[in-house]
Amino acid sequence: MKKIRFTETVLRDGQQSLIATRMPTSDMLPIIKTMDKAGYHALEMWGGATFDACLRYLEEDPWERLRSIRKEVKHTKLQMLLRGQNLLGYKNYADDVVREFVQKSVENGIDIIRVFDALNDVRNLETAIRATKEAGGECQTAISYTTSQIHTVDYFVDLAKRMAAAGADSICIKDMAGVLTPNVGYELVSRIKNTVDLPLEVHTHATSGIAEMTYLKVAEAGADIIDTAISSFAGGTSQPATESVAIALDTCGFDTGLDMSYVSEIAEYFNPIRDRFRNEGLLNPKVKDIEPKTLIYQVPGGMLSNLLSQLTEQGLQDKYEEVLAEVPKVRADLGYPPLVTPLSQMVGTQALMNVISGERYKLVPSEIKDYVKGLYGQSPAPISEEIKETIIGDAEVVTDRPADLIAPQLPAIRKEISQYAKSSEDILMYALFPQQAKDFLGRREDPFYDVPVQEVKVTIDID
Repeated sequence: MKKIRFTETVLRDGQQSLIATRMPTSDMLPIIKTMDKAGYHALEMWGGATFDACLRYLEEDPWERLRSIRKEVKHTKLQMLLRGQNLLGYKNYADDVVREFVQKSVENGIDIIRVFDALNDVRNLETAIRATKEAGGECQTAISYTTSQIHTVDYFVDLAKRMAAAGADSICIKDMAGVLTPNVGYELVSRIKNTVDLPLEVHTHATSGIAEMTYLKVAEAGADIIDTAISSFAGGTSQPATESVAIALDTCGFDTGLDMSYVSEIAEYFNPIRDRFRNEGLLNPKVKDIEPKTLIYQVPGGMLSNLLSQLTEQGLQDKYEEVLAEVPKVRADLGYPPLVTPLSQMVGTQALMNVISGERYKLVPSEIKDYVKGLYGQSPAPISEEIKETIIGDAEVVTDRPADLIAPQLPAIRKEISQYAKSSEDILMYALFPQQAKDFLGRREDPFYDVPVQEVKVTIDID
């Protein structure tokens, strides 16, 4: 009997995709022991946008979330998502910050760090890979899957080989837009498994309506692990439902390792939590919709909704189709970057500006200029001299690993936040999200931190 294992995403990507990562730790802890017994390969429960959301919206310490879940989980691996040299932010950090963050993540309870780079530039993964292994964690490198004339099966097989050579313990095909079709998935998994002797995981989203078919084909091709979300937080822009995929694969002769009585209990626990978010308006019914346009435009579902809301705010929703048609053109101009954070936001914004201004690249955000200068890494395909000149003039293009240009940052960061930071974890929190962390730590350490200062005028009458 063929084995296939499951990584459960409800605590991270499932809730991030559907309710913008607004689930507090208090919703998670009562069910954690049951999740630990269900037979999952791993629980993806940290990283991605969870860190930012804890500080920005939930008034929670993200490190405390990790520690409190780790206390409850004895049998299952805990997994996080890391954006390579960007960590959990949107820019490159110095190597000393990356090393310290990875070390502390493993110390506080993470077993597997899934690390990806938005450009598939392996140089941007090297420090995180080394740091994870030195800390005693498992480093899973993720291929940011996308489609273009250069993103062929050969390209991704070669990328998997380079990731293995860089020290990956396992590899993930990360299909953030839900555009991996069943047959391509079968071929890609078969060829990577024949080329690289490492466990292979497949991650996709249900956005376009084909994810379950893709999971069946990659399972048949020999994938070791797939990512699913418990049905309460599955479908639409999230992952396919754990129970449905498990039952389907079981009837196809696969050993899933899951105890379905515990899995059902998990769903029953999360259903009322889902209903609460729905009633509060945080779970927008639209995110559960199927969006086949994802397959046509190759744009992630979250990016589609973001573009529409930006246009609606400016009263320009009639430009939606025009902007959508501009996205693949901008992407081609920029060397076909995968549309994943932060590149999806950058490409979408540039397409928007091109359409609204009526002239292509008349307005160019500083992030796009930095990208063309090579400060994010190497573009998958070369950017033409003409486009370079239009965007950055005769400015120099960097060919070194971008982080080599960044001096160590931790000493200055430690000094800046010394008034409120009590630990290395506090310092790292500030390094990644300075304003949010300063406010969080300030309120924690000083009861009067954000109490407005009131001026009192005293007048004394002397008779």
